[in-house]
Amino acid sequence: MKNLKISLITLFMIALGTSVVAQPDITPTRKAAIDSLALEKVRDLSKYISIVGNKETPWSEANRVIDRTEELFAEGAQMGVSTIYSDEVKYYGIRGYMERLMALNYDKVTISWYNIQYISDLELQPDGRYVGVITIFQRFEGRTGDNLIYKDTTKKDITVYVERKHTQISGRLIGFWDVLLGDIRVTETKP
Repeated sequence: MKNLKISLITLFMIALGTSVVAQPDITPTRKAAIDSLALEKVRDLSKYISIVGNKETPWSEANRVIDRTEELFAEGAQMGVSTIYSDEVKYYGIRGYMERLMALNYDKVTISWYNIQYISDLELQPDGRYVGVITIFQRFEGRTGDNLIYKDTTKKDITVYVERKHTQISGRLIGFWDVLLGDIRVTETKP
């Protein structure tokens, strides 16, 4: 299954790619494909967070999913964590965040993301990358037995990086647009 997913991603990159001599501008067709890939990565992250937060997930599976989660992000990306009991937002590296999630002291944790949408269009940066922001709402519930101990809804902004990369396939240099997630900032937390 993993090889199939890698093959599909490779085919997607080839479909987005052009020869190296082509202009690096993002056409409307490519932008639609890039937007789709960015939203797919955000949905994958949502799924991974649910798997790791689930107390019934075996430790080995949770660690495998944490490794996959890190692959979605740019190096050094951080995840914001908030609570309704404080205005402070704490930031953790992606692995640290996921390991903390796995170790939460609840019998059952339910995390769902909804209303996932772009709030800013991709903007070209001086370094040649494009940057955009996707907003999501996260509903968190922690239970002990049948008792709901804690719940909140958090609005988060996810930075999205789009950059031109190159790979060699059958001796030919192919350019493609890659999408990585960046910092996830908390903008609002409500009960």
